[in-house]
Amino acid sequence: MKPLVVLRPEPGASRTVARAQALGLQVVRIPLFAVVPADWQAPQASAFDGLVLTSANAVRHGGEELQKLKSLPVHAVGEATAHLARAAGFQVASVGQGGTSAMNLPAEKRLLHLTGRDHRAIPGTTGIPVYEARAIEAPEGIDQLNDCVIAVHSPRAGARLAELVRERGRIAIAAISAEAAAAAGTGWRSVSAAAAPNDSALLALAARLCEGRDA
Repeated sequence: MKPLVVLRPEPGASRTVARAQALGLQVVRIPLFAVVPADWQAPQASAFDGLVLTSANAVRHGGEELQKLKSLPVHAVGEATAHLARAAGFQVASVGQGGTSAMNLPAEKRLLHLTGRDHRAIPGTTGIPVYEARAIEAPEGIDQLNDCVIAVHSPRAGARLAELVRERGRIAIAAISAEAAAAAGTGWRSVSAAAAPNDSALLALAARLCEGRDA
């Protein structure tokens, strides 16, 4: 059984690790980024009809400015984000089931998207960065990777991994999307994308690779 390397920053890393361990996988954490708050100002809530949250980090790092938007209904990318939004006092109007592309956002509404500094824009929304994932200069253990499977949760993580790792021939990549797989580049033992852009599908793929089965 090959070990699974998780690159996500907290708190997402702990959720992925717990799910992977429940599948019987041996997990190594090597975060490539640290999530920190960004300096931002909330617009007038009356200028929008709803709030789009594609990461729980928007709630976790939104700070005091987030309180000014409490009157807006939230459209959350998934249940983890929705749960945190409810705990912060927001009303959740909808919860997605398959990543950003599968969110059922209301048409012809003025939607405010609270995002990270590096993000994929959602057409028809106004995006404001409220947090950022800063690259860790020299992630501990990244130079010792060998004969393992690496879970890549985003194109940015894939690109950063490609910058850091040169010896790739015995490492398999399990990516959350085709974009994340492409960003990791070439030269790996194998590069595979999950059947759906979510953690469950990614870990199902990673488990097959860790067990030595084809993706």
